[in-house]
Amino acid sequence: PTSGPTSGPTSGPTLAPNPTPTSGPTSAPTSAPTSGPTSGPTSAPTSGPTSGPTSGPTSAPTLSPVANDDKVSEVNGDPHFKTWKNEHFEFHGQCDMVMISDKHFADGRGIDIHIRTKIVRFWSYIQKAVVRIGNDILEIEGLPDFSASYWINYEHMGELTDLGGFPLSLNENSDRYTIDLGSLYPGVKIQVRTFKEFVGVKVLGATETSFGNSVGIIGDFHTGNTYARDGSTVMNDFTELGNEWQVLPSDGHFFHEISKPQFPEKCMLPENPQGQRKRRLGESTVSEEQAEAACAGLEDEFSRKGCVYDILATQDLDMVGAY
Repeated sequence: PTSGPTSGPTSGPTLAPNPTPTSGPTSAPTSAPTSGPTSGPTSAPTSGPTSGPTSGPTSAPTLSPVANDDKVSEVNGDPHFKTWKNEHFEFHGQCDMVMISDKHFADGRGIDIHIRTKIVRFWSYIQKAVVRIGNDILEIEGLPDFSASYWINYEHMGELTDLGGFPLSLNENSDRYTIDLGSLYPGVKIQVRTFKEFVGVKVLGATETSFGNSVGIIGDFHTGNTYARDGSTVMNDFTELGNEWQVLPSDGHFFHEISKPQFPEKCMLPENPQGQRKRRLGESTVSEEQAEAACAGLEDEFSRKGCVYDILATQDLDMVGAY
């Protein structure tokens, strides 16, 4: 009686349940969920999007190709600078300055981001920005009527397709230009935004692979230190730093027209900016409290502080739109 019933029931229940609970559920939950919290198993799920910078970004797959330690640098307003270490400073001189430069960027194509500032009374603002990648150059300016104004390879309002092989687009409001570096550096973008005459430049999701070797006024990618051109002298006087990173002939002149001052003439500085600012605030029609209230909804401290300063400087509550 034993040989009959045993061979039947044993082969059925044993073979059926085993593959289902073991090979099915185990392989799925292990490879999928561990990509977020663990650094080891990420090789499987992240092999697609993070083929380039896997060493850094895989630790935080929430944004797929971008990691928690990815960095943002920014210049905005009149003008406010954010270093790779998220530290903030201001420089109110007028001249062309090197924000970012790296001759080895994108397999030797190289990148340069220069900004041009202009003095108004006791403050200055970013009037134009230029981005060069490889042989392509994009120059952007802000206009009072909010309309778009740019030059692509020195052609005013030419067709925007790519910059150095990276997709280039302008949004529907004509106030944000995006250079998507994702084909080589997953998750990394450069955005240039305009608001009236003001121009801002932001690098999003920067990694060691993409901007680790860059130099410029926003500082060293690894330490956040604001170095002189020698790469070793730390400069904490931001007036000196601004003059240090004034565009030199060796940096290349990428704007379609020359504007004073140009080296060897130093950056122009407003006379006694703090004193004039205090006098101006005494005549203000917009109070600091009103400015703070207008900027309260902005996400980060850099934007809120810059926004308040810009509103007080321009006496225009609409300046919150620049952020």
